[in-house]
Amino acid sequence: MFQRLFGRERQANRAITEALYAQIVAAARQTVFYSDWNVPDTPLGRFEMLSLHMFLFQHRLRGEGGAAAEVAQVLIDEFFMDVEHSLRELGIGDVGVPKRMKKLAKMFYGRTAAYDDALERDDRDALAAALARNVRPDAGVWSEASQLAAYVGDANKGLAAQQSESIVSGTVTFPVAKAG
Repeated sequence: MFQRLFGRERQANRAITEALYAQIVAAARQTVFYSDWNVPDTPLGRFEMLSLHMFLFQHRLRGEGGAAAEVAQVLIDEFFMDVEHSLRELGIGDVGVPKRMKKLAKMFYGRTAAYDDALERDDRDALAAALARNVRPDAGVWSEASQLAAYVGDANKGLAAQQSESIVSGTVTFPVAKAG
């Protein structure tokens, strides 16, 4: 009996985390980023956008306890498992995966520190500079960085307005990126 009850709870939690992760991935894959804002549609470009959206999600739940903290941890674990799976799909072997994962984790946490600092100071210029440095390091001047920074600011505000209960129940909403 206990196993049946706990099994159902585990399945419900898995469905919630899968739904949240799918919504984060969908937000990161918005066509505008790649077509109009010149984010490279490459594995690294997609990693950057997924990292950015995962950061926004984690930033929203930071400091919350209980179910929100658990969901945040499960989703960051899911994110890194997805990144590892993607590396394997790209043909990276068992020997190379840990080294690449360590590098990508360092990249992720370095970026989140820069984005967090800029958001906390409400400094769109610093945010645009951090995004340009990370998303298009080879571009020199990336004029669309300010559009992405505006999107991140809007997403941050929108996520802050969402009820924690709704998020931990499986619904998170990101803004629709618009060309222009």
